[in-house]
Amino acid sequence: MEYGVVMRRRFGGRVQKLAIDAGMTCPNRDGKVGYGGCTFCLNEAFSPSYCREQISLTKQLERAVEFHLARGRRADYYIAYLQSGTNTYMDADRLSSIYDELISHPAISGLIVGTRPDCISSEILDLLEELSHDKYVAVEYGVESVYDATLQRVNRGHDFRCAIDAVSQTKARGVDVGAHFIVGLPGEGRDDIVAGVAKINALGLDFVKFHQLQIYRATAMEREYTENPDDFIFANGFALEDYIALVCDILRHLDPAIAVERLLSQAPRHLLSSSSLGGIRSDDFRGRVVAAMRALGAVQGDMMDKGYCG
Repeated sequence: MEYGVVMRRRFGGRVQKLAIDAGMTCPNRDGKVGYGGCTFCLNEAFSPSYCREQISLTKQLERAVEFHLARGRRADYYIAYLQSGTNTYMDADRLSSIYDELISHPAISGLIVGTRPDCISSEILDLLEELSHDKYVAVEYGVESVYDATLQRVNRGHDFRCAIDAVSQTKARGVDVGAHFIVGLPGEGRDDIVAGVAKINALGLDFVKFHQLQIYRATAMEREYTENPDDFIFANGFALEDYIALVCDILRHLDPAIAVERLLSQAPRHLLSSSSLGGIRSDDFRGRVVAAMRALGAVQGDMMDKGYCG
């Protein structure tokens, strides 16, 4: 099930997300959880050019609309997407001011808050639930892996149990909830990734993103990749066709009730240390996955109850 189709049905027209940077930091950088952040993280890679300057949220929204219109992306509805940083990592009163500025803008029909599962509280959920009574509100949790050993290895600062609890508490408030996962983190092989989809299904998500691992320059993961390339499935000749086949397996084991928002990550090439997929664009990749699924006679979830044997 495609996320874009779900959103068009919900809103009755074309929907465009506008990435906004509210300037929030991360507990894995300021010392509350840890220092240095996750080993894979380069925040610059997640911030569009129009919101890298220190400008107001309202100005960012205006520039974001201009940015997408200039690229032919016309929409009937716009959703403010707090993507960069941990966007619940602040006291509720200050968060309320930020959320209100975004959601009260006349061009904005909803709000998606990107955050970590260890940065949610009853007070913040109260705020999000209240906002959801008037406009569309969703929370997107960065979970990244279902395996605690992987989360520890990448210095994530929380375990998978934390994600289970955060998603459950958010769903209980009637707020849409999604999560994103990185495919190909060190130590995880193809069988681990596909078998882990059962744990994703059990979360009860409304939508999900899968991103292939991209290794950014000057990160701890770049050093790890240089020293131990065999720990990464994207090393040693893993080609685009291999990733398409892996994505097909993921989709076939994924609950068809979960909307799939993304299967590919794109970042400016000058930020990348290594990328095995040759810079393919998301639309092109989606088309190839659709073709591969059709060739298999497969649909999302058709192997969900059959387990994974490798």
